[in-house]
Amino acid sequence: MARFDEVKNLVMSLEGDFEKFYEKNNQAAGTRVRKGMQDLKTLAQNIRSEVQNAKNTDGAA
Repeated sequence: MARFDEVKNLVMSLEGDFEKFYEKNNQAAGTRVRKGMQDLKTLAQNIRSEVQNAKNTDGAA
């Protein structure tokens, strides 16, 4: 569950930048959003690999 908490924390940390970009048209916030979403993609891929490996070995991480 720690990995799930990492995902939630990352998404929540981007909330302010999403607001600044979409509501105030702050372009720098858009850059931070894009970087955060790339980090989220990388984290999700890592979690996916861990789950796959656990499934293929003994079933539990």
